[in-house]
Amino acid sequence: MASLLTIAARRAPARLGRVASIVPSQIRHHSTSPIDPTIGLTDDQKELQGLARAFADKELAPNMQEWDEKQHFPVDVLRKGAELGFGGLYTREDVGGSGLGRLDTSVVFEALATGDVSTTAYLTLHNMCSWMIDEFGNEEQRQRYLPRITSMEKLASYCLTEPGAGSDAAALSTTAVKNGSHYVLNGSKAFISGAGASDVYLIMARTGGPGPKGVSCFIVEKGFKGLSFGKKENKLGWNSQPTRAVIMEDCEVPVENLLGAEGQGFTLAMKGLNGSRTNIASCSLGAAQAAIEATLAYVKDRKQFGHPLADFQNTQFKLADMATGLASSRLMIRQVATMLDEKHPLASIYCAMAKIHATETCHKICDESLQLHGGYGYLKDYKINVLLRDSRVHRILGGASEVMRQITAQALLKD
Repeated sequence: MASLLTIAARRAPARLGRVASIVPSQIRHHSTSPIDPTIGLTDDQKELQGLARAFADKELAPNMQEWDEKQHFPVDVLRKGAELGFGGLYTREDVGGSGLGRLDTSVVFEALATGDVSTTAYLTLHNMCSWMIDEFGNEEQRQRYLPRITSMEKLASYCLTEPGAGSDAAALSTTAVKNGSHYVLNGSKAFISGAGASDVYLIMARTGGPGPKGVSCFIVEKGFKGLSFGKKENKLGWNSQPTRAVIMEDCEVPVENLLGAEGQGFTLAMKGLNGSRTNIASCSLGAAQAAIEATLAYVKDRKQFGHPLADFQNTQFKLADMATGLASSRLMIRQVATMLDEKHPLASIYCAMAKIHATETCHKICDESLQLHGGYGYLKDYKINVLLRDSRVHRILGGASEVMRQITAQALLKD
């Protein structure tokens, strides 16, 4: 397996050199620190992490608050990342992917999210779509779509959730009826990241009877007859990426755009979600890492009652709990990423448990970071509020914490 660093060097050596050159000055790896994200990584993985963190520090972090405030979707910066291989991290190399495993990818997403959680989260969904076409598409589909998706010339969105079918995804009502050389799709999808801006949509629609076995997956392109989009949603967080409804009114999709076989759509969607849950939780790790780093700097500098906040035992205990929560979350995410690489039969259950723990714990870390910042944490001048808002939705999307608990409980109680 080629490393992302090697692939990036082949594609854009000058850019890689510029970005990699800032790693030593931009990243401080504290070998004795309990929040050091390099612990347990191989040298190659540390290189991947260093490349991603350098990109985050240079391209994402300086712009995060402005993108949040202006609700700007930084497509130009995403394409810069694609030059380094971030557009197809675990897609095969013959179509422009980086060919990484899930553990390597988790490390990359965590590092990128320290710079901007929202933008990185969109990137995880784009990567999921790329992988689904790579994994389940035929060779014609792979060659037709993936080179432009991995380069992020074309952006991709995943479309499963509907206004009346959120957690109960198997109850989706969007229909697809075969009519000669086309399928005709009718229905709508809700809360779709990138909708309206993305060029390619993986849409789950019902070709058969009720339940999971009646669902199929389609590759739908922007510009297809009958495809339109709702208004841009005004959200609490994730403001650097647009969210809209995707609407299909007699939308004509060529039969060759069926991904996999009829009736396989729900299986494809769930396999995509297992990886997505790990990716989103990795973004939560990045948010918590950035929050603790900012908080450590703040409590060492901010004085009250004649002493830095860091001198007070209450502050120290809070920081210790935050570091412990981040370390435990990171261990769970990296374990489940390894299980996905190994195709472990219990990977989906561990994905659920890891997502519960990491997304809830890391959001709490961001909240405690804001508390330690006091009134300043509540100001938009400081980035803590963005990290808090952007990480909140991770407990909902890709399977809410309640659904993850249900999946875990069912596995425990299974005879």
